[in-house]
Formats: sequence, structure tokens, C-alpha cells
Amino acid sequence: MDSLPGPVVLAAHSYGGAVITEAADGAANVRALVYVASFSPDVGESVADLNARFPGSMLADNIQAVPIPAQDGSADMDQYVKQETYPDFFAPDVPRDTAAVMAATQRPTAANTLTDSVTRAAWRSIPSWTLVTGQDLAIPPDLQRFLAERAGSTTVEVAASHAVTVSQPGAVADLIDTAARATSM
Repeated sequence: MDSLPGPVVLAAHSYGGAVITEAADGAANVRALVYVASFSPDVGESVADLNARFPGSMLADNIQAVPIPAQDGSADMDQYVKQETYPDFFAPDVPRDTAAVMAATQRPTAANTLTDSVTRAAWRSIPSWTLVTGQDLAIPPDLQRFLAERAGSTTVEVAASHAVTVSQPGAVADLIDTAARATSM
């Protein structure tokens, strides 16, 4: 972020919200945070902790863990959404052929992405916007609403799955544009 000239709006989906929550803290050029079907943890919270607080997540039942070596030589795990459940669980509002391609080309998350606790919370000092996905089976909508309210986010809710960036890209782009315009002065 430091290498980018001018004001920056950071947008994140899913566990990426934890990434921007931590990374943006103290970044003078970040003007807004946009959480899209996303987590916005507070200090000491992890994605896994948050997802366990509200009922409705089917994430744990739909993850396939694959052992990989860590950089230090120890064992680690990559986590994927199971390809066979991806269309119905992750992207039920996306055309099936598109969801099948998404399932086959997904980027895994390392196990610690979900279990590491956040040490900084940028949403405490940077304005935020949240897109709540009301049909999300990965991050419960009630959790998304709780996180948005706690962060003081400007919130928009859509009837969409966790794959809102594909099923309703216009709503995502509109929210990012709104955050950018609101913080451009």
C-alpha cells in the first residue's frame, strides 16, 4: 500500500477481510475499507472464532484439507471448498458451468488463515462499507451484520450467495465506488 500513490480503497472478500483489517492499520493513504461477504475481526479474534459465534455456516462441512510442506519443513494444510459441493454450497446463484470452473480453479487457503488471530483492527480508525450476502452459507448473514454494525460500516445487503462477486458484480462495484467517492475529498 505504501507504494501506491494517492488515496487507496481496500476491498476484500471472505477471509480477505481479515487481511485488510490488519494490513491497513496505520497506512496513511488508505481512506476506506470495503468488506464483501467478509470477515472484519477485532484484535484477538480469528476467522474461525468469528464463524463459530453464529449458526448457519456450512463451511467446515465443505472443506477439503490437503497436506503441504510449510516453508520451515513442518506440515501445513491447504484448504479447498470441495469441488462436488461448491456449486450448491458456495455459488448456488451462479450458473452451474461457471460454478464448476470456479470450483476447479479456486485458490486454496492455508489452515492458519482461518485460525490466526488479528493483532490490529483498521476499521477502528478507517471508514468502512460492508456488503452483506443474505443467502451466504459460508459466512452467516447474521455474523456479517454483527461485524458491520460493530465496525460502524455503511451497509448494503443483497440476496446473494458467498459468490456475490460473480453473481452480482454490479452490487460489489457500486459499493466500492460509493466508498471511493465518499472518501475522495
